This record gives sequence, structure tokens and C-alpha cells, in this order.
Amino acid sequence: MDTLIAFSHGMLVALEPINLFYCLVGALVGTLIGVLPGLGPVATVAMLLPVTFYLQPVSALIMLAGIYYGAQYGGSTTAILVNLPGENSSVVTCLDGYQMARRGRAGPALAVAALSSLFAGCVATLFIILFAPPLAEVALAFGPAEYFSLMLLGLIAAIVLAQGSIPKALGMIVLGLVLSSVGTDVNSGGARMTFGIPELADGIGFVPLAMGLFAVGEIIKNLESPEKRSIFTGRITDLWPTREDFRRSWPAAVRGTALGSVLGLLPGGGAMLSSFAAYALEKRLSREPQRFGQGAIEGVAAPESANNAGAQTSFIPLLTLGIPANAVIALMAGAMMIHGIQPGPQVMTKNPELFWGVVASMIVGNLMLVIINLPLIQVWVWLLKVPYRFLYPTILVFCCIGVYSLNNSMFEVLLLVLFGFVGYVLLKLRCEPAPLLLSFVLGPLMEENLRRAMQISKGDPAVFVTRPISAVLLLLALGLLILIVLPSLRRTREIAFQEET
Repeated sequence: MDTLIAFSHGMLVALEPINLFYCLVGALVGTLIGVLPGLGPVATVAMLLPVTFYLQPVSALIMLAGIYYGAQYGGSTTAILVNLPGENSSVVTCLDGYQMARRGRAGPALAVAALSSLFAGCVATLFIILFAPPLAEVALAFGPAEYFSLMLLGLIAAIVLAQGSIPKALGMIVLGLVLSSVGTDVNSGGARMTFGIPELADGIGFVPLAMGLFAVGEIIKNLESPEKRSIFTGRITDLWPTREDFRRSWPAAVRGTALGSVLGLLPGGGAMLSSFAAYALEKRLSREPQRFGQGAIEGVAAPESANNAGAQTSFIPLLTLGIPANAVIALMAGAMMIHGIQPGPQVMTKNPELFWGVVASMIVGNLMLVIINLPLIQVWVWLLKVPYRFLYPTILVFCCIGVYSLNNSMFEVLLLVLFGFVGYVLLKLRCEPAPLLLSFVLGPLMEENLRRAMQISKGDPAVFVTRPISAVLLLLALGLLILIVLPSLRRTREIAFQEET
């Protein structure tokens, strides 16, 4: 009953005119960047972080959340009409969605994608309402030792689930931890790795790092590739699916929602992992697997429901444990820290309006997205014809303005450029930057909890294994490390990422 009362208060917060406006902005921007390949929610959220500095925390997070799950809707439009995923989580939607469009069934494909996403979004929100409060209560019993062990487990899990080779993912984690330690030591007051540069005394800024790695780095990489788009130009009619479409798609949407809701909780998981897993599951369960890749409606419903559910349940670890599940959620954590809010279980007790307002806005945002997407399909098709050479300079200008406006510092603009080239080099080396951002966000928190645990135990490291919860978390981390070195897991990961490519 208390949960329902809290959720009803959250709905009142979400329905405030200013929050409705930012929810609509987030949904529109998310759909737009999902439609336009080459941008993605990570780069967009990174670019908009400076804007959130001037907003109320609730409005800022509602807008950023809308961008994240809105991108899942928009990505399906490009996948179906252009055979080019606007978002990584829409890669597998291309396989059957585009084939349906070629057969004159683009309308039903788009409608099933939107309705599956709506269903998944509402169910995932219910999942958050039911499971987040008890998980937050458990997290309140955590001490410094438990938090350190939990964050260590999260980083190791991110290595297992990261794209590319395990050594490269490990290298990204270490690099992120090193970058997070630049600045002034809180305890001793001494400078660490500042190289005599006064601007680094407060550490490396989260915003120029995130915007450089994901927005600028991605743009530089995209400039290498010529624009090749074969846009579906046929008239889109008969949006409403047939009874046979519903019969085939609803079980797939239910399974995709369930799978995505669970996988969204994992560090390194979220929308992309969920969509691939859901498609693979449907193909395995189907009595006619040969239909997949030829225009099977289940091949659209399953990944689109899974990616939306995974995107929304990935907020649970952030809001209850303070652990970002993926790069976008790490940016959300950064936005909360900009406003002086520490992600974790105390968000629900100290900032209930923020927690329940954001959760309630997910239902409102998903309804908005269905209303936005289906009537505006022809507008998105028109936008797809805009050459990227006109978009990228505009994006770079906004990146520089956004970074400079935070502290009126040209040094941070230079950091933006530096990390842009670093991001480009990492992409060329096939090193995924997401684990770097996760460890950069968690690094200071891990250091703080490690020091506090050692101070409480008077320097005895046994505190991490004598406390039951901490010991269990460390055992799980050790188990994951053992799994990492197993040849069978290495082969499975390589096969999975080859299929993704």
C-alpha cells in the first residue's frame, strides 16, 4: 500500500506541466537520435549533460530517461525502413523488419514494434515499482565493505559482458580507474597525477570526458564511412497489424519483456544485450526457425520489447544500489552528481519525489512515444534524407558550447577535443569505451568505501571476508573471474559478437 501511495505521488510529479514538457522533449529527442544512425543515446545524453545543470533534478532525469528509452523506439524505424539500425539495440530488428517492409508490410512492422515497446515499457515500470523498494531496503544495510565488494563485482561483470576481447575490456576498466584518481586526494590534500596543471586539481570533468569519448569520437569515426542509405520509399499504409500478426507477436513480446527486464539489471547489460538474447530465444523456440530473417513478425516483436524493457529496468541498480548498469546509466549517475545527489538506496528515502517521479514518467513517456512515432513516420523518413555532413558540424558546435558553459573554461574544451581523439583511437582499436566510463564513475566511490572500510576495521583487510554480504559478493566476483578465463566462455563471447557484427 505504501508503494502505491508513493507511486501515486510520483505520478502527480510526472504530470506537472514542466515535467510533462521535458518528458515530451526527451521522447522527441530520443526518437530523433534513434532514427538518425550514427548518433545514439550515449552521445546525445553526453551532449545534453550541460543543459541539465540548469534544470531541476527531477526534470533533468525525466528528460534523459526519455531520451534513452525513446531511442529504442526510433531505432526500430530506421531498422525497418532503411535496413540500418539507428541504435545498437535495433540491429536484429533489421533482419525481419526490413524484409517485411520490402514485402509491402512496413506499416504492421512499425506498429508491432511500437506496441511491443509500449507493453514492455509498462511492464518494466511495474517491475521497478515492485522490486526497487525491497532492494533499496536491503541496500540500506550495506556498509563500506559491502559497497566496495558490490562495485568490484559490477566492474568484473562489465568486463564479461563488454563487447570485444576481455583483455581490452579489462584495460578500459583500469584506464577509467586511473583517470578517476586524477586530482586532489581528499584525505591528504596532495595532488595526484596533475602534472603541475592547476586546472586538474579538481580532477577530470565528467562532462568533457563523456562527450569526448562518445559524441566527438563517434563523429570522427563516422566521417570515415561514406553515406550509403537505401531508404524505403514505398507508401506506408495499413498500419494496424492483422489478427495473425497479433497471434504470432504477443507471445514473443511477453517473452522478450520478461527476458529484457531481467537482463537490464546486469552490469554491462541493458537494451542491446536484451534484444540479441530475445531474438536468439525466439529463433530457438520457433517451430519454423527458417522464417526468421525472411520477415517473421516475431523477429520484430521480441527484440523491440526486450530492448525497451532492458533500457528501463537498468535504472534499478542505479537508483537502489548506486551502480550504473551501462554507459547511458553512468551518464545519468553523472547528472545526479552534478545536482549533488548521490545515487543509491538513499535516493528513495531522501529524494522520493525524484525516484517516484522518474519511475512514473516512464509510463507517461511510453504513451507519448506511441503517439509520436506512428503519425510522424513520414517525417522521420524525410529526416533520414538529410546528409550527415550538415549534422555533424552542428553537433560539434553544441558540444563545445555545452562544455564551455559549465565553468566558462577553455581548458575543458581542450579536454573535450583530447578525449574526442582518444575515443576515436579506442574505436579504431576496437576497445569499447563504455567500461571506461563505468569505472570512471565508480572509481571515486570505490576508493571512498575502501578507505572507510579500512578505517573502521583499523587497517584489517579481513573485514571484506568476515562480513557475510561482502564475502558473498566477493565470491561471486571470484566466480566471474574464473568464468572469464574459461575457453568455452571466450568462444561463446566471440561467436556472439561476430553475429552482432
